[in-house]
Amino acid sequence: MTTMATAAPVRASQAWYKILYVQVLIAIFMGAVVGCLWPSLATNDWIKALGDGFIKLIKMVIAPIIFCTVTSGIAHIQDAKKVGSVGLKALFYFEIVSSFALLLGLVMGNLVQIGHGLAVKPDAAAVANYVKQAEASKTVDFFLNIIPDSVVGAFARGDVLQVLLFAILFGFSLMALGKRGERLRGMIDDVAHAVFGVIAIVMKAAPVGAFGAMAFTVGKFGPAALGNLIGLIALFYATAALFVVVVLGLIARLVGFSIFKFLLYIKGEILIVLGTSSSESALPQLMEKLERLGCSKTVVGLVVPTGYSFNLDGTNIYMTLATLFIAQALGVDLSFNQQLTILLVAMLTSKGASGVTGAGFITLAATLSVVNPALVPGMAIVFSIDKFMSEVRALTNIIGNGIAAVFVSWWEDELERGTLQARLNQPAVSTTIDPTSTMK
Repeated sequence: MTTMATAAPVRASQAWYKILYVQVLIAIFMGAVVGCLWPSLATNDWIKALGDGFIKLIKMVIAPIIFCTVTSGIAHIQDAKKVGSVGLKALFYFEIVSSFALLLGLVMGNLVQIGHGLAVKPDAAAVANYVKQAEASKTVDFFLNIIPDSVVGAFARGDVLQVLLFAILFGFSLMALGKRGERLRGMIDDVAHAVFGVIAIVMKAAPVGAFGAMAFTVGKFGPAALGNLIGLIALFYATAALFVVVVLGLIARLVGFSIFKFLLYIKGEILIVLGTSSSESALPQLMEKLERLGCSKTVVGLVVPTGYSFNLDGTNIYMTLATLFIAQALGVDLSFNQQLTILLVAMLTSKGASGVTGAGFITLAATLSVVNPALVPGMAIVFSIDKFMSEVRALTNIIGNGIAAVFVSWWEDELERGTLQARLNQPAVSTTIDPTSTMK
């Protein structure tokens, strides 16, 4: 079990307006106000660039973060079987929990048939680009795409799974080198410290990014754009909340902690995701805080990056719920067998959807084209509100991946229970990344 350095908690004398998550919360509120009152200003390209720029800054360091954490985690352990054990348990967990997410969306879509009687005329042209991407995507292509054409290309594109594959292989190589690889392992640890230092600097711009993203979203898609579709948004929000509280809550209780305390612990990351609509924007910070929570570095390094492609609970809920909603709106009755097909198809099409806004919409197109091609034009019904739903998809995804890392650490008997309880029970938790607290 690796030993994690304890980061200093927020000082009691620290002014409230200097706390990062408070700044982000204020920025989100201000962005919503600007978007409502001055939509022409909020939709300015420079306002939009604030949010897009922040996400790009975060994505800039995701590949090196994943490479360093995974490589170091594997290289520092002595038993190669342990990595395989973590990987198998993580995949098993992902499939079970993803199935619950799909089933919950299907059940809620049947119980609350919000799509019936919706007078919306679908426009196939509005979603043609997404459908084209979905048709070009095949399951076999996804698995082949895990193997990069070149290592440099994987880092340049920031492809999480490709970087993860290379990091695992490189970590095993360093493990096999033994003492000859100690100097290189030390260099990788030092690089990780430096990269987390970059993240600490970038995170100071989080309020600016959240303001720009929220102002543009509200200014462009404001409340008037929701119309009669507000019911679908409310149902999706309620279903996602039910999944987090009940399903993830039971998993948390099994491990021995409260889901609400965990949400409070990662409140800073939740607010950042809410402001940017991208779960990737909080990935480095989430990994660092999970290690500080007492999770094994090896588990965090493997489970969290892999979960961004294999454990997208919010996307799963969205796909089954949106499919039923579109079928109801278009008056298409889906048989039990067709609804069962939705579960099987969505389980495959959801793999590889990243935390980037819009990925869930592409996987929806892939699902609809297989279940019933007649439903594809109906995607335009939910197109205008997808931005609002993508935020909850991202929130559910990041919470689900956080719980997954804690659960697998517990399953592997690599969870420091004392640290977990101390962190979750302390009144104030710093949301600032300390570059010296990782890779120890």
